Amino acid sequence: MLPLLPSLGMRTSIPTAPDTFLLRVVSYNLRFDNPTDGPNAWPHRIDRIVAFVRFCEPDVLGVQEALRSMLDSLQVRLPDYRWVGVGRADGRNGGEFSAIFYRTSRLKLLKSGTFWLSPTPEVPGSKGWDAAHERICTWAYFRDRRSGQTLFVFNTHLDHEGSQARLESARLLYRVIAERAHRAPVLLTGDFNTTENTPPYQVLTSSGLLQDALYRAENGHYGPRTTWTGFKRLVPDQRIDFIFVSANVRVLHHAILVDLDEQGRFASDHLPIVVDVLLPGRHSRY
Repeated sequence: MLPLLPSLGMRTSIPTAPDTFLLRVVSYNLRFDNPTDGPNAWPHRIDRIVAFVRFCEPDVLGVQEALRSMLDSLQVRLPDYRWVGVGRADGRNGGEFSAIFYRTSRLKLLKSGTFWLSPTPEVPGSKGWDAAHERICTWAYFRDRRSGQTLFVFNTHLDHEGSQARLESARLLYRVIAERAHRAPVLLTGDFNTTENTPPYQVLTSSGLLQDALYRAENGHYGPRTTWTGFKRLVPDQRIDFIFVSANVRVLHHAILVDLDEQGRFASDHLPIVVDVLLPGRHSRY
C-alpha cells in the first residue's frame, strides 16, 4: 500500500502502467475576500494558500469563491499555473469565480467554458430556481503533454440556501457532463453545499457515470470526513466538498487535509480535498 502523505511532493515514487497517466487533483473553497473576516481575511491567508499549492503540486486545482483580485494575486505567485473561468455575476470579472488552475507544463488547454446553474445556462448572470445567488460551472478540456491523452474537468459551487436549486443544478450538471464528455475521463470538483445523504448527491452518483472519489480510493482515505470549519472548528458530518470521477478513472489516494497555523487558525473556512488519480489511455478528440 502506498501511503498518501509521503507521496505529497514526491509523486514519482508511484508506479504507473504505460497506458495510464497520474494526475494530482485538488478542490478548495478559498473563501472570498471579505474584509469583515478580520484575522481570517484573505490578505492574512494568501501566503498559506500559495504555500499549500507549492507543496502539494496539483496538476489541476478547482477553486471556489475566488474573486478576480484573488485569482490575479495567486497567478503572480504561482507562475507554473494558468487558470480559466469567468465571474458568475456577469460572465466577465464580476462576482465569484469557480476557476480551474492547471499546470501548464503538464496540461495543454484545448477548450473551456462556463455555464450558469439556471434554466437558462447560457445566459450570463442568470439565477436559478430558489438560489440566493448566481451559480456557475466552469469546464476545461485538456490534453496531457506527455501522453497526448485527454480529459474533462468541471468545477462548480452549488447554492447554499436553495434546496431546489441544488437539486436542479445537480440534474443540469449531470446532463451536461453526460452530453459533453462521451468516453473521455471526467473529474468534477466543487463545493456542493450538500452531504452525501441528499438528493443532489444521488442525482450525480446513482447512474454510475460519476462516482465519489473517496469511495473509489484504492489506498483508502486520509483525514477527517468533513470539509467545513467556519474558521472555528471541524464541523462533524459536513462533507460538502467533493471530487467525483468517471468510472474509467482509478483513484489511488483521497485526503481531506487540515491546515492550522500556530494560532490555531484555518487557511480557509473549508478544507482542501486532494486526490491522486490514474487516467486511462488515449481517447477520442472532443
